[in-house]
Amino acid sequence: MRSFRKKSIFWVLGIGSVILAAITIFLSLLGNQETFRVREYYGYDKAVPLKDTLSLIKDTTDYQLYHVQYSSVGDKKVTGLLSIPKKIAHPVPVIVLVHGLGDHKAVDYIEYGNAFFLNNGYAVMRIDLSDHGERKGNFYKFDLTGPYKHWTRNIVVQSVFDLRRAIDFLETRKELDPARIGYYGISLGGIIGTVFSGADDRIKVPIVALAGGQLNLLYKENATNTKIKEFVSIIEPLNFVEQIAPRPLLMLNAKNDEVVPPFMSNLLFNAAREPKEIIWYTAKHKDAPIDQIYGDGLEWFKKYL
Repeated sequence: MRSFRKKSIFWVLGIGSVILAAITIFLSLLGNQETFRVREYYGYDKAVPLKDTLSLIKDTTDYQLYHVQYSSVGDKKVTGLLSIPKKIAHPVPVIVLVHGLGDHKAVDYIEYGNAFFLNNGYAVMRIDLSDHGERKGNFYKFDLTGPYKHWTRNIVVQSVFDLRRAIDFLETRKELDPARIGYYGISLGGIIGTVFSGADDRIKVPIVALAGGQLNLLYKENATNTKIKEFVSIIEPLNFVEQIAPRPLLMLNAKNDEVVPPFMSNLLFNAAREPKEIIWYTAKHKDAPIDQIYGDGLEWFKKYL
């Protein structure tokens, strides 16, 4: 069985389960005390030109594959791949498919998902997250608690803007249906996707796999520090997930996840509003069953997208 070869933001979480459980209960009692709407942080000027380019890479009897580039917030260049099926009546629904930490738009498990959704009648848009893939420069230690914590946070922030601009690009394509855009993000792509889908309601059906919430727990004994909670607030999935409703949210998680603790996934799911569903697999993060995870995602898209 194929598996995900993943790294993640949560690898730094090295605290005992008893202490974590106690902190979780305490934080749940505190509730969300944010005094500002972090969702507004991701506003941007849509009128700024995309400066997009589209280059045909492959043209088969079944689909066309394009290399995409466009300009995002901060004049950042975003690179992506767009696959469009030929034998489906246009405009076709499209799925934005996003990789995890340290990977890129054409890594094996993303290629698998691209082919899977394409063969089932969906166009697929894949981008490189900020500082990943074609966009990778100096890559430091991805760690919200370490000396590169602002750089780490900025990867998430920039990627949310990049995804919003990706939707702007998709809306310009007459072959694609702007009213039927889904999202499928894995690990870091799931965390970013939760923020993104909460901030942008053009995503009609979001699916997040192997992701969770309550990022301040990464700071262990300092988890309840106000400054720390403010620092992570603009990328905290719990601050965005309830904004997804009434759109249907599907979470896909591993019962024995050694990277994203299951209780953090439960925290995120509990914070979401209906309609929602969570599916658990008897697996670890790195050997989650790729065929089942994509298969369950496909059924969700067929039902709601």
